[in-house]
Amino acid sequence: MGTASDASAHLTIGIDARAATEVKAGRGRVVRELLRALAARDDGHRYVCYARERWEERLDERFAWRLIEARDPMWHLRAAIASGRECDAFLATNSYLSVILTRLPTVAIVYDLVAFHREMAPRGRSMLVERLTLGPAVRRAAGLVCISQATADQLLHRFPGAGARVTVALLGVAPALAQPPSAELAALPEPGFVLAVGTLEPRKNLPRLVSAYSQLPRAARSAHPLVVVGALGWQTGPTLSALRSLGDDCLMLGHVSDEALAELYRRCALFCYPSLGEGFGLPVLEAMAVGAAVLTSDVSSLPEVGGAAVAYVDPRDVGGISTAIAGLLADGDRRARLATAARARAREFSWESFAGRVLDAVDGAVDRRRQPAGPVRRS
Repeated sequence: MGTASDASAHLTIGIDARAATEVKAGRGRVVRELLRALAARDDGHRYVCYARERWEERLDERFAWRLIEARDPMWHLRAAIASGRECDAFLATNSYLSVILTRLPTVAIVYDLVAFHREMAPRGRSMLVERLTLGPAVRRAAGLVCISQATADQLLHRFPGAGARVTVALLGVAPALAQPPSAELAALPEPGFVLAVGTLEPRKNLPRLVSAYSQLPRAARSAHPLVVVGALGWQTGPTLSALRSLGDDCLMLGHVSDEALAELYRRCALFCYPSLGEGFGLPVLEAMAVGAAVLTSDVSSLPEVGGAAVAYVDPRDVGGISTAIAGLLADGDRRARLATAARARAREFSWESFAGRVLDAVDGAVDRRRQPAGPVRRS
């Protein structure tokens, strides 16, 4: 649990909470779990949540909601003005533009630097906005929270002068994933399938996963169909074409509830996540927490999450992915060993720890409020 310094105890902290209702996965999950973890703390802070729509979760009296009905970028300007009147600090969870516009000590969460890697085909508008705003935000931010050491390393490679203001805060596992399944989930696929989870976008690398899966023997595919969970993202044409080419060997479920997702992790024979790059890789941690055998990429933050508890592949090596899948499906004992190690590894991560590290960063930002940010050098 984080500790507040004497200088910054009992703060009123503004939070960009839009993603709690506007984003189903990814940043939406991070914001929802952060709010829950903050509500579970007894730290004396007050929180003002700025959003377009209130998240109907029962928090407590320390949380107030300020709803601003405006589109971006006007929303950010109005939130900056409002937070300047009623807050001591601001946490920017979903846009670097908030950091640029606020006049309070502001901390930004940095999820990844995908916008700077064209090979991962980031969303066009988001890539442009992040490329234009990250540099000014780093210069203005009183604190920067990176969700993995890999993300921090990439950020500091571009902006080495920001080092003193960077905090690494690893994500956690949603408590809902530990709940026993309800009877209404009986309609989910029978146990034994290969599972892939994530928004359908280029960097999730699903076309290569499909190519690797297609190389499995017919009997293996019949016994272990591919089940895909995730909402449609962008540039989905190649991904959807690849998945549909599998015919009855592939089941696409779209977005599912947390309860259904947890049950899918439990039922799968193998969880495959051959992403080309991640800021953290939350589905890997979630699958580990439920006890799934995991096969993931040996790049970016994923080894940081999986440690020695998962199997790794080169995400660009279709043959290697296929061989790894076939080997794990044929070796139940190894999958069981991975599942046991995965549960133990996942217990090292928690949203309580994440919230504490975020508050440490906010405390530090307030303590530095009268100190000008150091120069930021681009390498």
